[in-house]
Amino acid sequence: QKIEIYYDVRINAQTKKDTKTILQRQQGLIHASTFTAILGPSGSGKTTLLNFLSGRLMSDNLTVEGEMRFNSQPIKSVEPYCKQIGYVMQEDALLAPLTPRECFKFACNLRLNVSEEEKHRIVEYLIIELGLASCADVKVGNTFIKGISGGERKRTSIGVELITNPSVIYLDEPTTGLDSTTAYQVILLLKTLAK
Repeated sequence: QKIEIYYDVRINAQTKKDTKTILQRQQGLIHASTFTAILGPSGSGKTTLLNFLSGRLMSDNLTVEGEMRFNSQPIKSVEPYCKQIGYVMQEDALLAPLTPRECFKFACNLRLNVSEEEKHRIVEYLIIELGLASCADVKVGNTFIKGISGGERKRTSIGVELITNPSVIYLDEPTTGLDSTTAYQVILLLKTLAK
């Protein structure tokens, strides 16, 4: 299912002394089958907006005003759509000792109720589709464990979210920390996936 999203939102944060507006009347339309970028300076509320759109904005001190529509239908909560939404955080949440193949298998076992053959097919498809064949069996790594490159880590994070075949996938700063060539490859990949 392809989803078109419209939003018109204002988000306020309550402090002990007063109320601070985090997002001031942000409006936008995200068309189905498109790659859309949200640009702005540091601290402008990009991550807050993505958290709101993905249904991850949970805090007692935040109040949200405005409206949101999925496929022209007004909705009060994103929760019913959460299974159709993927979210790749700014910091990769991958286990360092695992390989990309093992990360995908782990995500399949947690999130899918299909046969082992189907899980294997999905894992191998993602490895090829994301260009991870050459590093599929190399550890993800971290500061202490030598592993795959930054671009390969980012593509692995994207693949973990693609396991459930979401209709919408949000990425928070997908090119941060990557060199220009790797960033370009990640953007080309995302544009291809959107189509």
